[in-house]
Amino acid sequence: MTRRRATILLHWLVLTLLILALAAGLESAALNAAFGIVGLAMVALAVIFGLMNGPGPKLEGALRTAHPWLSRGMYALLGWACVATLTVAVGTALPGPSPRDVLVTLFAASALHAIFHLWRHTALGDGALRRITPSALHGML
Repeated sequence: MTRRRATILLHWLVLTLLILALAAGLESAALNAAFGIVGLAMVALAVIFGLMNGPGPKLEGALRTAHPWLSRGMYALLGWACVATLTVAVGTALPGPSPRDVLVTLFAASALHAIFHLWRHTALGDGALRRITPSALHGML
């Protein structure tokens, strides 16, 4: 499996598991462990091989400058949420905000992330969604 395919698979799997984890609550140790492991695998790919996303040629100004830092922030938040849910899965908890609060924050940041990329794809026409959707879905974009 290529790095790109692994990133796409992990991206959508993390989103699905995040929604399921929020819906089920923190009672499901197996679901929390799955979310934590899949999310940390995605973070590990980014840490080891670097980010695959870029601002694209049509993104300009402050958003172009902020783009890599916002991406790093999303990965940091994902890593924090994964560690928080994994600690709950093994019967302990991190100090600070509750794991549920971290998951809700990640979900809110993910919603903003999605809106930004929808805007890029439609307003800028830079194909932002084609980069992260499976090729079987490109006909709908």
